[in-house]
Amino acid sequence: MADHKLPRKDVAPRPDQTELRVGRLTKAHGLKGAIKIELYTDEPEKRFAPGAVFTLQVPTASKWHGKTLELKELRWYNGHPVGFFAGVDDRTEAETLVKAILWVSQDARPLPDEDDAWYDHQLVGLTALRDGVKVGTVARVDHLPAQDLLAINTGSDEVLVPFVKAIVPEVDVVAGTLTLTPPTGLFEELPDDEPESAEPGAAATADPEAGAAEPDAADPDAS
Repeated sequence: MADHKLPRKDVAPRPDQTELRVGRLTKAHGLKGAIKIELYTDEPEKRFAPGAVFTLQVPTASKWHGKTLELKELRWYNGHPVGFFAGVDDRTEAETLVKAILWVSQDARPLPDEDDAWYDHQLVGLTALRDGVKVGTVARVDHLPAQDLLAINTGSDEVLVPFVKAIVPEVDVVAGTLTLTPPTGLFEELPDDEPESAEPGAAATADPEAGAAEPDAADPDAS
């Protein structure tokens, strides 16, 4: 899932709750207060239902610091989500929210409804196994445009593993593990190719047709 666990310390969820980052406001849209949204969730119909209330991550100097934002409606324009929010009625007000990050509270216990889908907080902390042997622990989940990456803390390094079925074939939240089948070289350095060395005792072979340089022919004009 593309929901992020809260890394901040200014919000303290209840023991059975976690904070999830679900979107970022990117640009004012039109003149009536609408704002384009960059989604960090695979469940926009659930996270951005009318009446949803978001905690805002904004600079302390922002007029919105410490406030919440209620969604009135989510619309789609040319495939891009656009939100309309209570109290944001014109473009000027919408621009004060640009770059704000939206967070929601989530029960930390249930899994998402889809198969093979997990919230970030359910993946972080899992033991990563390779051939049944621990290679590290999931430190975080990075959501990139192309694919999601699992950051695996090996104790001495951090390895970014593409979160795809071919490389992460099994996730067992109950057991606290996930299985990796990474390509060779992802968790270990491959040796550099060494140039082939000559066999012991081998000597360079002279070109049989190459002889000593012939002396220059005598200059017929030389005296």
